[in-house]
Amino acid sequence: MPRAAPEDAPACVERPVRRWSGGVWRADRDRLAEEVPIALLYNGAPYAVMLATPRDLPDFALGFSLTEGIVADAADFALRGIGERLAGLELDCRVPPERAARLDATRSLEGRTGCGLCGVRDLEHAVRWPNAVPRGVTTSSAAVQRALTALTGDQVLNALTGAVHGAAFADAGGNVLLVREDIGRHNALDKLVGALASAGIAAADGMIMVTSRASYEMVQKAAAAGAGILCAISAPTTLAVKMAESAGLTLIGFARRDSHVAYTHPWRLADAELNGAAGK
Repeated sequence: MPRAAPEDAPACVERPVRRWSGGVWRADRDRLAEEVPIALLYNGAPYAVMLATPRDLPDFALGFSLTEGIVADAADFALRGIGERLAGLELDCRVPPERAARLDATRSLEGRTGCGLCGVRDLEHAVRWPNAVPRGVTTSSAAVQRALTALTGDQVLNALTGAVHGAAFADAGGNVLLVREDIGRHNALDKLVGALASAGIAAADGMIMVTSRASYEMVQKAAAAGAGILCAISAPTTLAVKMAESAGLTLIGFARRDSHVAYTHPWRLADAELNGAAGK
Protein backbone atom coordinates (compact mmCIF):
# COMPACT_ATOMS: atom_id res chain seq x y z
CA MET A 1 0.00 0.00 0.00
CA PRO A 2 1.31 3.48 -0.77
CA ARG A 3 2.05 5.77 2.12
CA ALA A 4 -0.29 8.69 2.66
CA ALA A 5 1.04 11.88 1.15
CA PRO A 6 0.21 15.50 1.92
CA GLU A 7 -2.36 17.12 -0.34
CA ASP A 8 0.39 19.23 -1.87
CA ALA A 9 4.06 18.32 -1.81
CA PRO A 10 6.61 21.15 -2.15
CA ALA A 11 6.26 22.80 -5.54
CA CYS A 12 9.88 23.92 -5.72
CA VAL A 13 13.19 23.09 -4.07
CA GLU A 14 16.38 25.04 -3.47
CA ARG A 15 19.83 23.82 -4.43
CA PRO A 16 23.32 25.32 -4.41
CA VAL A 17 24.66 26.52 -7.77
CA ARG A 18 27.61 28.42 -9.18
CA ARG A 19 26.38 31.55 -10.97
CA TRP A 20 28.43 33.38 -13.60
CA SER A 21 27.54 37.07 -13.94
CA GLY A 22 29.50 40.21 -14.73
CA GLY A 23 32.52 38.14 -15.68
CA VAL A 24 32.87 36.40 -12.31
CA TRP A 25 31.63 33.21 -10.64
CA ARG A 26 29.99 33.21 -7.23
CA ALA A 27 28.24 30.73 -4.98
CA ASP A 28 24.47 31.11 -5.00
CA ARG A 29 21.23 29.22 -4.54
CA ASP A 30 18.51 28.62 -7.10
CA ARG A 31 14.92 27.38 -6.95
CA LEU A 32 13.79 24.56 -9.21
CA ALA A 33 10.20 23.64 -10.02
CA GLU A 34 9.25 20.14 -8.91
CA GLU A 35 8.36 17.69 -11.67
CA VAL A 36 7.25 14.25 -10.52
CA PRO A 37 5.32 11.32 -12.00
CA ILE A 38 1.71 11.38 -10.86
CA ALA A 39 -0.40 8.30 -11.49
CA LEU A 40 -4.17 8.55 -11.77
CA LEU A 41 -6.11 5.44 -10.80
CA TYR A 42 -9.83 5.10 -11.45
CA ASN A 43 -11.68 2.69 -9.18
CA GLY A 44 -8.37 1.02 -8.44
CA ALA A 45 -7.24 0.57 -12.07
CA PRO A 46 -4.24 2.52 -13.44
CA TYR A 47 -5.18 4.87 -16.27
CA ALA A 48 -2.61 7.64 -16.72
CA VAL A 49 0.80 8.75 -15.55
CA MET A 50 1.49 12.45 -15.94
CA LEU A 51 4.59 14.49 -15.19
CA ALA A 52 3.35 17.38 -13.10
CA THR A 53 4.06 19.81 -10.28
CA PRO A 54 2.70 18.35 -7.02
CA ARG A 55 0.53 21.30 -6.10
CA ASP A 56 -3.29 21.62 -6.25
CA LEU A 57 -3.58 17.88 -6.87
CA PRO A 58 -7.32 17.61 -6.05
CA ASP A 59 -7.97 20.29 -8.68
CA PHE A 60 -5.73 18.43 -11.12
CA ALA A 61 -7.49 15.10 -10.63
CA LEU A 62 -10.95 16.61 -11.04
CA GLY A 63 -10.00 18.83 -13.97
CA PHE A 64 -8.25 15.99 -15.81
CA SER A 65 -11.29 13.77 -15.31
CA LEU A 66 -13.58 16.45 -16.73
CA THR A 67 -11.46 17.56 -19.70
CA GLU A 68 -10.65 13.98 -20.70
CA GLY A 69 -14.34 13.07 -20.65
CA ILE A 70 -13.96 10.48 -17.90
CA VAL A 71 -16.81 12.17 -16.03
CA ALA A 72 -19.26 14.75 -17.30
CA ASP A 73 -19.98 16.35 -13.94
CA ALA A 74 -17.97 17.05 -10.81
CA ALA A 75 -20.65 15.29 -8.77
CA ASP A 76 -19.59 12.00 -10.39
CA PHE A 77 -16.01 12.31 -9.15
CA ALA A 78 -14.32 11.77 -5.80
CA LEU A 79 -10.65 11.81 -4.84
CA ARG A 80 -10.32 9.15 -2.14
CA GLY A 81 -6.71 9.84 -1.34
CA ILE A 82 -3.20 10.78 -2.42
CA GLY A 83 -0.55 8.13 -1.93
CA GLU A 84 3.21 8.43 -2.01
CA ARG A 85 5.25 5.79 -3.82
CA LEU A 86 8.97 5.57 -4.37
CA ALA A 87 8.68 6.81 -7.96
CA GLY A 88 6.08 9.53 -7.39
CA LEU A 89 2.51 10.14 -6.27
CA GLU A 90 -0.71 8.21 -6.81
CA LEU A 91 -4.18 9.75 -7.00
CA ASP A 92 -7.00 7.37 -6.03
CA CYS A 93 -9.95 8.57 -8.10
CA ARG A 94 -13.46 7.15 -7.80
CA VAL A 95 -16.11 7.42 -10.53
CA PRO A 96 -19.42 5.64 -11.14
CA PRO A 97 -18.92 2.00 -12.21
CA GLU A 98 -20.42 2.64 -15.64
CA ARG A 99 -17.87 5.39 -16.22
CA ALA A 100 -15.00 3.19 -15.11
CA ALA A 101 -16.20 0.41 -17.41
CA ARG A 102 -15.83 2.72 -20.41
CA LEU A 103 -12.17 3.40 -19.74
CA ASP A 104 -9.73 1.47 -21.86
CA ALA A 105 -7.78 -0.41 -19.19
CA THR A 106 -5.08 -1.36 -21.70
CA ARG A 107 -4.24 2.21 -22.58
CA SER A 108 -1.19 3.60 -20.82
CA LEU A 109 -1.29 7.37 -21.04
CA GLU A 110 2.18 8.69 -20.44
CA GLY A 111 2.13 12.45 -20.08
CA ARG A 112 5.00 14.57 -21.28
CA THR A 113 4.96 18.35 -21.26
CA GLY A 114 4.74 18.63 -25.05
CA CYS A 115 2.82 15.47 -25.90
CA GLY A 116 -0.89 15.30 -26.49
CA LEU A 117 -1.20 11.94 -28.24
CA CYS A 118 0.86 9.70 -25.96
CA GLY A 119 -0.75 6.30 -25.52
CA VAL A 120 -3.19 6.66 -28.44
CA ARG A 121 -3.04 3.65 -30.75
CA ASP A 122 -5.07 4.72 -33.79
CA LEU A 123 -6.20 7.81 -35.68
CA GLU A 124 -9.85 7.42 -34.68
CA HIS A 125 -8.90 8.12 -31.05
CA ALA A 126 -6.24 10.74 -31.75
CA VAL A 127 -8.48 13.82 -31.61
CA ARG A 128 -11.70 14.29 -29.65
CA TRP A 129 -13.73 17.08 -31.22
CA PRO A 130 -15.62 18.95 -28.48
CA ASN A 131 -19.28 19.86 -28.56
CA ALA A 132 -20.35 23.45 -29.18
CA VAL A 133 -19.60 25.73 -26.26
CA PRO A 134 -22.19 28.01 -24.60
CA ARG A 135 -22.57 31.53 -25.93
CA GLY A 136 -21.25 32.87 -22.64
CA VAL A 137 -20.10 36.40 -21.96
CA THR A 138 -18.71 39.09 -24.21
CA THR A 139 -15.66 41.07 -23.22
CA SER A 140 -13.31 43.70 -24.63
CA SER A 141 -9.69 44.12 -25.63
CA ALA A 142 -9.14 46.30 -22.57
CA ALA A 143 -10.38 43.46 -20.34
CA VAL A 144 -8.10 40.95 -22.07
CA GLN A 145 -5.12 43.23 -21.47
CA ARG A 146 -6.14 43.79 -17.86
CA ALA A 147 -6.29 40.06 -17.23
CA LEU A 148 -2.92 39.46 -18.87
CA THR A 149 -1.28 42.07 -16.68
CA ALA A 150 -2.82 40.59 -13.54
CA LEU A 151 -1.82 37.04 -14.49
CA THR A 152 1.84 38.02 -14.72
CA GLY A 153 1.78 39.25 -11.14
CA ASP A 154 -0.22 36.29 -9.88
CA GLN A 155 2.21 33.60 -11.04
CA VAL A 156 3.90 33.06 -7.70
CA LEU A 157 5.62 29.78 -8.52
CA ASN A 158 6.88 31.01 -11.87
CA ALA A 159 8.33 34.09 -10.18
CA LEU A 160 10.36 31.74 -7.97
CA THR A 161 11.47 29.25 -10.61
CA GLY A 162 10.88 30.71 -14.08
CA ALA A 163 9.89 27.22 -15.22
CA VAL A 164 6.12 26.79 -14.97
CA HIS A 165 3.05 27.63 -17.01
CA GLY A 166 0.02 29.44 -15.66
CA ALA A 167 -3.69 29.15 -16.39
CA ALA A 168 -6.12 31.74 -15.09
CA PHE A 169 -9.82 32.50 -15.13
CA ALA A 170 -10.92 36.10 -15.43
CA ASP A 171 -14.38 37.60 -15.48
CA ALA A 172 -15.68 39.64 -18.41
CA GLY A 173 -14.14 42.76 -16.93
CA GLY A 174 -10.67 41.24 -16.88
CA ASN A 175 -10.51 40.62 -13.12
CA VAL A 176 -8.53 37.44 -12.44
CA LEU A 177 -10.39 35.17 -10.02
CA LEU A 178 -8.36 31.95 -10.09
CA VAL A 179 -4.80 31.00 -11.05
CA ARG A 180 -3.17 27.57 -11.22
CA GLU A 181 0.42 26.73 -12.16
CA ASP A 182 2.26 23.61 -13.31
CA ILE A 183 5.35 22.52 -15.17
CA GLY A 184 3.01 21.31 -17.93
CA ARG A 185 0.65 23.63 -19.79
CA HIS A 186 -2.04 20.93 -20.03
CA ASN A 187 -1.76 20.24 -16.32
CA ALA A 188 -2.07 23.91 -15.42
CA LEU A 189 -5.28 24.12 -17.44
CA ASP A 190 -6.64 20.91 -15.90
CA LYS A 191 -5.95 22.32 -12.44
CA LEU A 192 -7.82 25.49 -13.34
CA VAL A 193 -10.80 23.55 -14.70
CA GLY A 194 -10.90 21.49 -11.50
CA ALA A 195 -10.73 24.62 -9.36
CA LEU A 196 -13.60 26.20 -11.31
CA ALA A 197 -15.73 23.08 -10.90
CA SER A 198 -14.99 22.88 -7.18
CA ALA A 199 -15.91 26.54 -6.74
CA GLY A 200 -19.10 26.18 -8.77
CA ILE A 201 -17.95 28.78 -11.31
CA ALA A 202 -19.11 28.33 -14.91
CA ALA A 203 -16.23 28.68 -17.37
CA ALA A 204 -18.63 30.38 -19.80
CA ASP A 205 -18.97 33.31 -17.37
CA GLY A 206 -15.48 34.58 -18.13
CA MET A 207 -12.32 33.79 -20.09
CA ILE A 208 -9.46 31.37 -19.69
CA MET A 209 -5.91 32.73 -20.03
CA VAL A 210 -2.89 30.46 -20.58
CA THR A 211 0.83 31.27 -20.69
CA SER A 212 1.59 28.91 -23.54
CA ARG A 213 0.86 28.28 -27.17
CA ALA A 214 -2.72 27.41 -28.09
CA SER A 215 -2.37 23.81 -29.22
CA TYR A 216 -5.44 21.80 -30.09
CA GLU A 217 -5.33 20.06 -26.68
CA MET A 218 -5.70 23.42 -24.93
CA VAL A 219 -8.69 24.27 -27.09
CA GLN A 220 -10.12 20.80 -26.50
CA LYS A 221 -9.82 21.10 -22.74
CA ALA A 222 -11.16 24.66 -22.60
CA ALA A 223 -14.15 23.70 -24.75
CA ALA A 224 -14.78 20.57 -22.67
CA ALA A 225 -14.95 22.84 -19.63
CA GLY A 226 -17.56 25.00 -21.38
CA ALA A 227 -15.36 28.07 -21.84
CA GLY A 228 -16.32 30.50 -24.58
CA ILE A 229 -12.99 32.36 -24.66
CA LEU A 230 -9.44 31.02 -24.60
CA CYS A 231 -6.59 33.50 -24.64
CA ALA A 232 -2.97 32.36 -25.09
CA ILE A 233 0.21 34.40 -24.98
CA SER A 234 1.71 32.47 -27.89
CA ALA A 235 0.57 31.18 -31.27
CA PRO A 236 -2.23 28.75 -32.07
CA THR A 237 -1.83 25.77 -34.38
CA THR A 238 -3.96 25.08 -37.45
CA LEU A 239 -5.81 22.25 -35.71
CA ALA A 240 -6.46 24.47 -32.70
CA VAL A 241 -8.03 27.11 -34.94
CA LYS A 242 -10.17 24.52 -36.76
CA MET A 243 -11.33 23.04 -33.47
CA ALA A 244 -12.13 26.46 -31.96
CA GLU A 245 -14.04 27.46 -35.07
CA SER A 246 -16.04 24.24 -35.02
CA ALA A 247 -16.85 24.49 -31.30
CA GLY A 248 -17.82 28.18 -31.44
CA LEU A 249 -14.97 29.15 -29.11
CA THR A 250 -13.28 32.54 -29.33
CA LEU A 251 -9.57 31.81 -29.68
CA ILE A 252 -7.12 34.64 -29.00
CA GLY A 253 -3.39 34.21 -29.56
CA PHE A 254 -0.20 36.24 -29.36
CA ALA A 255 -1.68 38.07 -26.37
CA ARG A 256 1.08 40.48 -25.44
CA ARG A 257 1.23 43.95 -23.99
CA ASP A 258 -0.98 46.24 -26.09
CA SER A 259 -1.74 43.61 -28.75
CA HIS A 260 -3.54 40.31 -29.37
CA VAL A 261 -5.02 38.43 -32.33
CA ALA A 262 -8.54 36.98 -32.55
CA TYR A 263 -8.42 33.85 -34.72
CA THR A 264 -12.01 32.66 -34.35
CA HIS A 265 -15.38 34.10 -33.34
CA PRO A 266 -14.26 37.69 -32.57
CA TRP A 267 -17.89 38.66 -31.84
CA ARG A 268 -17.24 37.95 -28.15
CA LEU A 269 -14.88 40.93 -28.21
CA ALA A 270 -17.34 43.80 -28.39
CA ASP A 271 -14.79 46.31 -29.64
CA ALA A 272 -13.75 43.96 -32.46
CA GLU A 273 -17.32 44.13 -33.75
CA LEU A 274 -17.37 47.89 -33.46
CA ASN A 275 -14.14 48.13 -35.44
CA GLY A 276 -15.44 45.92 -38.21
CA ALA A 277 -13.53 42.71 -37.50
CA ALA A 278 -14.17 39.96 -40.00
CA GLY A 279 -15.87 36.71 -39.07
CA LYS A 280 -18.57 35.79 -36.61
